[in-house]
This record gives sequence, C-alpha cells and structure tokens, in this order.
Amino acid sequence: MESLHAFFKIILPKYLRSLPMPKTLAGYAKLSGEDWMNLIPFVLIVMFMVYSVGKTILSRRKTVPKPKVNQSIQKEDSKVVTQMDIEDIGDKMAFCRCWRSKKFPLCDGSHNQHNSAARDNVGPLLLLRNADDK
Repeated sequence: MESLHAFFKIILPKYLRSLPMPKTLAGYAKLSGEDWMNLIPFVLIVMFMVYSVGKTILSRRKTVPKPKVNQSIQKEDSKVVTQMDIEDIGDKMAFCRCWRSKKFPLCDGSHNQHNSAARDNVGPLLLLRNADDK
C-alpha cells in the first residue's frame, strides 16, 4: 500500500512535471529530439487509455440479435405452412406454438421444458369441437 501511495503522490507527479509540455501548438515544433523521446511513453499511455475507454463504450452499444423462434423445423423452406382437414381434428387437438415439438405442428408438451429454461409461459393452441356440433 505504501508503494502505491508513493507512486501516485510522489513519482507520478514528479514525472508529469518533468515532461516538456509546451503551452502552445507552435511550441511542439521547437521541441528537441530528446524532448520528443521523453514524451513518447506518456503519449502512448494516453493513447492506450483513450482507445480502451472508446472500445468499452462502443462495445456496449452493440445490439443483441433477437433469438429465432423456429430453431429447427423445415429450415430449408422460406415459410413453414401446415394444412389439415378440419374433419381430421376430432373432438380435441393441441397445436404447438413454441416450435420445439418433435411432432410439429402437433403439441408434444415440449413447451414445458422451454418454459422452465427460458422463463417463458407459452402453451399450445387447443382446438375443441363443441359437443353441440356433433
């Protein structure tokens, strides 16, 4: 701890005071080669710090792509379309809405695992035939 104190309170201020920093831009043209050599470590450190801060700020601005809903079903097709005859439905049928079902478009309960993993609440689309329609 003492060495950090000495560095920041004694060594660093002494080093910064010893740098040949002109008061005007024209003063830089009058610096000798030795003065420029003394400035190189300081300039490199400042450039590294500016680069690091800039990169950190810019990397936080990147947008995260939205996850795909359909991760594996008929990916070779431009659009997934499933047709069913309404007569094939029977009294009750559950259709998948989470896109994780192995029996897609029918629901096999895969949404339960998806909901646990993703903290989601998706469930199936249930089609029920009204008892009066029979």
